[in-house]
Amino acid sequence: MRPRASESSRITTEASKSERIDDAVRRARQGDVSAFEIVYHAHAARIYALCRRMTADDAQARDLVQDVFVRAWERLTTFRGQSAFATWLHRLGVNVVLEQLRSRKRDDTRHTDVGDWIAGPGSIGDRLDARMDLDAALARLPTGARTVFLLHDIDGYSHEEISQMTGIAAGTARAQLWRARRALMGMLEI
Repeated sequence: MRPRASESSRITTEASKSERIDDAVRRARQGDVSAFEIVYHAHAARIYALCRRMTADDAQARDLVQDVFVRAWERLTTFRGQSAFATWLHRLGVNVVLEQLRSRKRDDTRHTDVGDWIAGPGSIGDRLDARMDLDAALARLPTGARTVFLLHDIDGYSHEEISQMTGIAAGTARAQLWRARRALMGMLEI
């Protein structure tokens, strides 16, 4: 069955957009700043979403997007094209966020009781009010639990990869994931 004319033009448009971005990446690797601007505009929204999910803070996520793209510009020559540029940039973004979280020493999950994770800063009555959306529930998780949950369940990294990225043991990553899931089920009343 042949695609409809509108579907065919959409596919052609997406393919040409992808080719333009690939071309912009090649030119940016050679130092073309205007080409890097094209790359930035093509990927900034996804990188912002990644940073926002991992930090649960809009202002911090906006700052981190800038940090990710500064780092991308500095390391663009290391991109060898063995994977999609978006994949390379995503991994770079995860690493930048993790470095920032480590530098601020905000990861206090090793000293937090599971009961505190579920109850969070509000009272039990607040928790039982109207259903929470996932973003709000994720924001209530401690940084370490939120990071492991997002990296494993949302982004699909293995526990070993998470261990390498975060510097925690794979077993600790498994435990934090279990606790994060349990806390989320409690907060979302699943």
